[in-house]
Amino acid sequence: MNEQMIRIQLPDGSVREVSRGTTAYDVAMSISPRLAAAVVVARIRPLTPVTTGAAEEDETSEAAMYGGAESGERLVDLAAPLTEDVALELLKENDEAALKVVRHSAAHVMATAILELFPETKLGHGPATDSGFFYDVYRETPFSDEDLAAIETRMAEVVARDEKFLREEESREMGLKDYAEQGEFMKVHFIEKFTQPGDEISLYRNGKFVDFCRGPHVPSTGRVKAFKVTSVAGAYWLGDEKNQQLQRIYGTAFFNTKDLDAHFKRLEEIKARDHRVLGKQLDLFSIQEVAGSGLIFWHAKGGLIRKTMEDWMREECIRRGYDMVYTPHIMRRELWKISGHEGFYSQNMYPPMELDDAEYRLKPMNCPGHILIYKNSPKSYRDLPVRYAELGNVYRYERSGTMHGLLRVRGFTQDDAHIFCMPEQVVSEIEGCLDFAEAVLKTFGFNEYRVELSLHDPKKSGEFVGNPSDWEKAESALKNVLTKRGIAFKAIPGEGAFYGPKIDIKLVDVLGRLWQLSTVQFDFNLPARFELEYKGEDGELHQPVMVHRALFGSVERFFGVLIEHYAGAFPMWLAPVQVGIVPISEKHVDYAVAVKAKLEAAGLRVELDQRNEKMNAKIREFTLQKVPFVLVMGDKEAATEAVSVRTRGKGDEGSVALADFIERAKELVASKTVTL
Repeated sequence: MNEQMIRIQLPDGSVREVSRGTTAYDVAMSISPRLAAAVVVARIRPLTPVTTGAAEEDETSEAAMYGGAESGERLVDLAAPLTEDVALELLKENDEAALKVVRHSAAHVMATAILELFPETKLGHGPATDSGFFYDVYRETPFSDEDLAAIETRMAEVVARDEKFLREEESREMGLKDYAEQGEFMKVHFIEKFTQPGDEISLYRNGKFVDFCRGPHVPSTGRVKAFKVTSVAGAYWLGDEKNQQLQRIYGTAFFNTKDLDAHFKRLEEIKARDHRVLGKQLDLFSIQEVAGSGLIFWHAKGGLIRKTMEDWMREECIRRGYDMVYTPHIMRRELWKISGHEGFYSQNMYPPMELDDAEYRLKPMNCPGHILIYKNSPKSYRDLPVRYAELGNVYRYERSGTMHGLLRVRGFTQDDAHIFCMPEQVVSEIEGCLDFAEAVLKTFGFNEYRVELSLHDPKKSGEFVGNPSDWEKAESALKNVLTKRGIAFKAIPGEGAFYGPKIDIKLVDVLGRLWQLSTVQFDFNLPARFELEYKGEDGELHQPVMVHRALFGSVERFFGVLIEHYAGAFPMWLAPVQVGIVPISEKHVDYAVAVKAKLEAAGLRVELDQRNEKMNAKIREFTLQKVPFVLVMGDKEAATEAVSVRTRGKGDEGSVALADFIERAKELVASKTVTL
């Protein structure tokens, strides 16, 4: 083929020969002008084997900063010249990647507006996020709500100008010189950190605004059609309180106002489901500042739900062949040195405590304790697998600004288990853990989940223990299990635990949000560090492998997710008060007391409101507390041994025999159904 020609492979498999330097927009136009008007950005992948790429690129490169690479699959501007044989996808507005591109472009539009209104401002960086975008800026005067409104108004003007996003290149040295003269200390830092001497750096221009950026961007500012500046927050430059105080201005953007409106409607729904608000409203838990941040106090109603969760988990563990164990909250520092936590995890642990015989540390994990139980007596191959489970309290040091209700805490209860097995048993044990994880999600009302396989990163060998061959075997075992079960997964290099790879299961809640909870981890490191053994069938001593698994993740976090998933309206079997009883008047109290006794005898959690209040006020109170059933009783009910049933979300269902209601309620609890 002529050296001036390249091949373009389209998604349908067809291949076109075009002149070198042809753009993705040119290809789109050749297919259909209508298509060219609809596409936002292009995704390309070289057709020739990639020898260097993102996986091998220095993490401090400019490409790493912007999530791209000079080779391998990547997004490019529609106007970018194509210079090699590539597979080409033309992405429209309905593509998730295109949405992130328009948000990145919206960040540039916002930065343009900021500098036009407040030219003294210095810029940091402005990436897209899963929910919008932000831009870090330095300005001595804090931005007010009025300033944010003015920025949004000016952004509309920038969009109306429909300025093209143009990519330019200049030498690194020129970029450093220009930004230094302008006092743009953050841009100087980024260029120095993410590029090397002799590099060309990429800049993006729209109108008079120019920004150091890798891109890509939408064709012009006019494509940023629906946006909103939402808030501003403080942050220190490079996270160091000794540095300048920056301001992070947040916003979001979509391709149309319908999606923008839906986004804010969803945010309102999220706000209404906030577990911190509902936790207070329903009297479930509290965080007492006098005791310390990130430490949870479980109130009576929250404690009932916790007991129900833990009882189910313990019973299920025993049914699946686990032994329940308990280990101390503090252990000698020497133990954590042996396990490797002292070296690899100490930043997340509380400082050592000097006691009379040694230094001790609060446990951040239960695994070393379970290992000591395993090691306490000789093991034979006939004993394996050994499965230890514990709902154990652990303590991890979270920085003060990172804690968030039940979701990010300093002390929590981990439903931890550790399986010690022979290498040939590990696949079946991991399968058993995945079965258990699916049972947890299904039982608690989650029908959808995503799976990630977290691997080690060979370039960051100092962050992981063990030799490469062990990692390869462990990662292969996890991949094979997921593949065998037909579970789709996303592999993420560098996110494995320091002692081995892991499978992370992220549930999807009723609002479509992902929550990281369940995890299954392979560990070949700790058995070696603690010199664990079992006597094999051959009479020789062998080293077992370990599987770590936590299915709630933590009781606190799982409970927080449950609150938000159900908006506090828990399924019958989890509800702290399952039935509320309302006598119409004082003369019906005796019958109400008798009904309460029969319901409690059937194993139901019941609350009787005997206050001298009107019936409707009592019903309203139970409704606000999201009680599944409210039973009202007067003369008619007392005479016929019946109850008038009001069901949460359905209203008044009329009078039914008490015995029939009890059977219905018992069935709802036994079946653990999420509906009433």
